[in-house]
Formats: sequence, C-alpha cells, structure tokens
Amino acid sequence: MQTTLNRHTAQSPLQAEKTHFPFGIYKLEDDVANSHLISNAPHQHNSFELIWVAEGTGHYWIDNEQHEVGPNQVYCLTPGQVHQFKPERNIKGYVITFSQEFLLMPKENASLIFHSNSFRQLTGTTVIRLNEDVRTEMEDLVVKMLKEFDNFFLLRSEILRGLLNIFMIYLTRQYRPAAQPPSKQGNRTLVNKFFSIVEEKYMVFKLVADYADELAVTPNHLNEMVKKVSGFPASHHIRQRVVLEAKRLATYSGSSMKEIAYSLGFDDIAHFSKFFKNFSGRSFTDYKKEAMQQYLCI
Repeated sequence: MQTTLNRHTAQSPLQAEKTHFPFGIYKLEDDVANSHLISNAPHQHNSFELIWVAEGTGHYWIDNEQHEVGPNQVYCLTPGQVHQFKPERNIKGYVITFSQEFLLMPKENASLIFHSNSFRQLTGTTVIRLNEDVRTEMEDLVVKMLKEFDNFFLLRSEILRGLLNIFMIYLTRQYRPAAQPPSKQGNRTLVNKFFSIVEEKYMVFKLVADYADELAVTPNHLNEMVKKVSGFPASHHIRQRVVLEAKRLATYSGSSMKEIAYSLGFDDIAHFSKFFKNFSGRSFTDYKKEAMQQYLCI
C-alpha cells in the first residue's frame, strides 16, 4: 500500500456546487463516486462516509488494514481515516458523505435525530454486513436520497437529513461490535462515561482536568485512554463538541456571535472567535455565511 495521501475534488460545475454541500450521495459505479473514492493512492476526506457495496468484489484498505469487499457490506469511515478502495469486477453500490453538523439537529429536535454518541459507536468498526430483511427498505431510502440530491427544491436539505437519519437508524440496528478483551472493555467504559459527561457539561467544563476529576482519574490517563479508543485525546473531543454546538447555533438560532459566545461559556468574544477559527479551520463569520447558504433555501 502506498503512503502518499491524496484529496479529491469534483471537476464539473455541478459537481463543484455539490462538493460545497455538507451531504453527498452517488452510485458507486458512477464517475463522481469513482473520482471521490477510487484512487491509485491512499487518501483522506474531512467528512463521514458510508460506502455500501451492493454487488461485486475487491479490496479496501482502511488505516493500513485490508478488507475483502463483498456484497451487502457497508463501510463506515470517520473524518481523517486513510483509505484506498480497489474494486475488481461488477462493482455496484452507493457512496454517502456528510458532515457531522449536517446529521445533527438542534437540541429541541433531539428525539427525532440520530444522537452524536450513537454515531460515535460506529467509530471502532469498519464494516457492517446488511441483513437481507431490511435491504429493500434501505435501498428505497437511497433511491429517494439520490432523487432529492439531484434536485434543488424547497427544503431540500431537510428532506435529505430526514432520509439520512432513517437510513442511519437502520444501519445502527445491524451493528454488532466485535468482542473486546476485558482490559479494552474497561477502557471503553471509561471513555463512554467521558463522552456522556462531555455531552452534559461541555458548556461549563473546558479542561481535561475537569472531566478527569469527575471520573476520578488523572488528566494524562484520561487523555491516553480516550486516544486509544477514539484516535484523538480527550482535549480534542471537548473542543470539537463546543465547536459543533457553535455551528448548530450559528445555523439554526439566528443568534449573534456575541450571544453564542456567552451561551457557550466564553466571557471574551475575541477569545471565542480565535477558538472557533483555530478548531474549525475558518472564521465564525465565514462559517455562518456558508451555513445560511447551505441549510436555508432563500
């Protein structure tokens, strides 16, 4: 397996327009999917990805681990994973990409959405084998997503988000995590408790030490355990949860940056602005402008 990393960008004007949308769906046999997924070199993407192989065979390398590709398999990739897909013959299926903020809705709609911790459960696995009993229902959802994605009607993103959430629920029902050795089970229990506390107290607790005190462990131990399970230290997840909530509020609440900063526990708006840019990769103003264009049909 080669070690040079590539990133793909769409070429046509329509493809370029869709690239900026925080959701994408393509047929695996189409040129768009090929340019996005199939490469002569390992590469990374910044989005979550679901690769559903409906027919055909081949090989898939994910983080230097080789997998045999076969029918009725869905590969679940999180942002930053290094992967290389090499189909052999008669490959058919679908590629679905989405950002985390696209899947998650504001808290008042929490009962209707796929909770962030639920998707995190998929992070430790690579492939889910589909049950034939639900494949028809899942294919029907995919066909509807493909049709809606190719249109630009009112509330397009809301329909796509709803269909994606249902698809993810079907997928999660079929997820069977591999058995963990007792030592790793203990690590995962600690990490799951950490994520639960983050979800409850991210507006108040900003330091790893705050969470370590709650869990009665040292900050170094917590960072190490979280990194072993998730690939990132505890500090990364704390910051990203705050950034995610800031993105939600910027997109859905209509609040100003000052109001959002204060609601997330920042007394200094300049500190919040710097924090957001450092850990999201763009300024708050730029993000809000793009989000309004992407999520609201004006």
